[in-house]
Amino acid sequence: QVQLVESGGGLVQAGGSLRLSCAASGRLFSSYAMGWFRQAPGKEREFVVGISWNGGRTDYADSVKGRFTISRDNANKRVYLQMNSLKPEDTAVYYCAAYRGTVVARTTPPNQYDYWGQGTQVTVSS
Repeated sequence: QVQLVESGGGLVQAGGSLRLSCAASGRLFSSYAMGWFRQAPGKEREFVVGISWNGGRTDYADSVKGRFTISRDNANKRVYLQMNSLKPEDTAVYYCAAYRGTVVARTTPPNQYDYWGQGTQVTVSS
């Protein structure tokens, strides 16, 4: 069993930055690849970025590539999402998710992730 808790969301002006954190509890965190997803009002949940179990591989959605950076700290059971050059269209609830496998990518269906956090709101004003 893995529990995930996101934090770090908030209100920021366009062009600003935020750093999201996902804290995991439970055993064998390093056995899971991790992903960040987001869901805006009236839209489907969409993949943002994934990271392999050891951080060696990442996959970014085209919409965030070059602006967002994912990282993980297995010793402290955390995953981070550094978001720079934020745009109003980045406004959404951001979720972290754990996948019992070594690698995730944009093609990994959300329903194959094993655990989800409750989400944290990110609002970018223009």
